[in-house]
Amino acid sequence: MSIETTITRMLGIAHPILLAPMDLVSDARLTAAVSAAGGLGLLGGGYGERDWLIRELNLLERFGARFGVGFISWSLAKQPKLLDLALEHKPIAVMLSFGDPVPFVQSIKRAGALAMCQVQSLAMAKQAVQSGADILVVQGTEAGGHGASRGLFALLPEVADALGPTVPLVAAGGIADGRGLAAALVLGASGVLMGTRFYATQEAAGADEAKQRIVAATGDDTLRSSVFDITRRKAWPTPFTGRCLRNVHLERWFGREQELMQCVEEESERYAAARKEGNFDIAAVIAGESLGLIHDIPSVRSVIDRAVAEAADQMHRRLHSF
Repeated sequence: MSIETTITRMLGIAHPILLAPMDLVSDARLTAAVSAAGGLGLLGGGYGERDWLIRELNLLERFGARFGVGFISWSLAKQPKLLDLALEHKPIAVMLSFGDPVPFVQSIKRAGALAMCQVQSLAMAKQAVQSGADILVVQGTEAGGHGASRGLFALLPEVADALGPTVPLVAAGGIADGRGLAAALVLGASGVLMGTRFYATQEAAGADEAKQRIVAATGDDTLRSSVFDITRRKAWPTPFTGRCLRNVHLERWFGREQELMQCVEEESERYAAARKEGNFDIAAVIAGESLGLIHDIPSVRSVIDRAVAEAADQMHRRLHSF
């Protein structure tokens, strides 16, 4: 069973499901697994750790997988040669998020890859189209990790109405099953990008304890803040904050960010040690509101097959229920 859309035709994939390029979690193994199951895996370029990126790109080459790569735009601007490195490995697409895409889009397109831009507002969407983006990823605030303040349910159709058929849309934020896929297609998207759901899979490069916490939590257990960015000394530009699972560290410092800045050296050391030890009472589990829909840790293929079957069933039933 498959659902054909503009996105599946553009990317040459069977299913309109993409892997969010989650920093460290979306490694070569997870990326290849999503592509092998009929979606498109996007390697998480993250903050641009060159050695990690080289290793994972080489692994993807050995796997022979179709893949894309995702970068944080403002971080890539500090080390633009990483884009050249990625493009040498012939990705299908490069996704740019959280910053000005203009310096990179034409290089991506000249290399024969599709330029994907993640946006969080109508203004950002229009800017990305003007920059030459081939695909827009419309991200709602429900998403895990970094994002802004607009909810997906209203933002997605607004962008679809404003831009018309000029560029296909991929929906991101709060999507973990076939109901979310079906809803996104109805609201104007041609596909979805999922992060948290793929984090809780057998192939994801995440600690077992983190995956278990995702399964045990609900959407009420997440919070968007700047606490973890401050603690990790990652200076993110406005308006972006990070959504993570609530834990002892987040509850302690949420609303006390100025005080946290004054003792950040000590807290940063504690945080780094906690990451190394797998202590997620301090270290962040980056996850979105969709985790309340996640109740198991299956294979990637199972996630995609279930989502596609459920979406097809939902759309069929709605079509014949009026």
